[in-house]
Amino acid sequence: MRDYRQLADLARSAAEQAAAYIRSAKRPPAGPEWSAKGLLDYVTEVDRASEQLIAEALTRAVPGSEVLGEELSPQRAQRAQSPTLPSQLLWVVDPLDGTTNYLHGYPQYAVSIAALVDGQLVAGVVLDVERNLVYHATAGGGAWCDGERLAVSGVTEPSLSLIGTGFPFRSPHLLPRYLRHFTAISAATAGIRRAGSAALDLVDVARGRFEGFWELDLAAWDVAAGTLIVREAGGIVTDLAGSPDVVCQGSKVAGNPAIHAWLLELLATC
Repeated sequence: MRDYRQLADLARSAAEQAAAYIRSAKRPPAGPEWSAKGLLDYVTEVDRASEQLIAEALTRAVPGSEVLGEELSPQRAQRAQSPTLPSQLLWVVDPLDGTTNYLHGYPQYAVSIAALVDGQLVAGVVLDVERNLVYHATAGGGAWCDGERLAVSGVTEPSLSLIGTGFPFRSPHLLPRYLRHFTAISAATAGIRRAGSAALDLVDVARGRFEGFWELDLAAWDVAAGTLIVREAGGIVTDLAGSPDVVCQGSKVAGNPAIHAWLLELLATC
């Protein structure tokens, strides 16, 4: 399947099915149904069922393709960053990005699906569940929301910039470094926002709502689709060292070209 639009359409269909399920499911009350999979990191049957639905839809549509998902196959995360994937087509799936938001009824959570062919990002879909907005991109085909083509912000002055972030709550050993970053960026910009869904934070970079974004500990499924959407909207996504290989665990920095470069330079001094 060399027409990447077909892959984007399949991802969109699967994401829409998952979003419909999430909306229809009963939100689990606080208690035993909130399973801790890590420090302050929760998962529910809604997450698992959403991923199962997505995986079945995608592998049925493309037999032989594989799924790297947050809930059902996290042990396969190294495959996303391997130069030789075991499958020509790999789907990277976050079935519910922003689970804590979802559990508390805070309206900022998404379904994120990306397609990698021979290790390269070629299609990505982020579906904002609460607002029922679908963001999608294909390699060389631009980034879109419905019929609107997305473009990163043209603001190049840090003091006028709004920057998105995420707290390293799963990795408390990173907090001292993160707080140095936070202090430096907050002193030099118009503001910092943390909404709790990296997929939607990257969409906000692609839409020009954020001039930049950084976070110290994100996984492949958190950023794969959003990374392609930002890049196709004219932005840049790298790790803190400037490497474009970000479909893996670690730091992420995104933004329009000017603010991305400024963030990398600033963060290197903190």
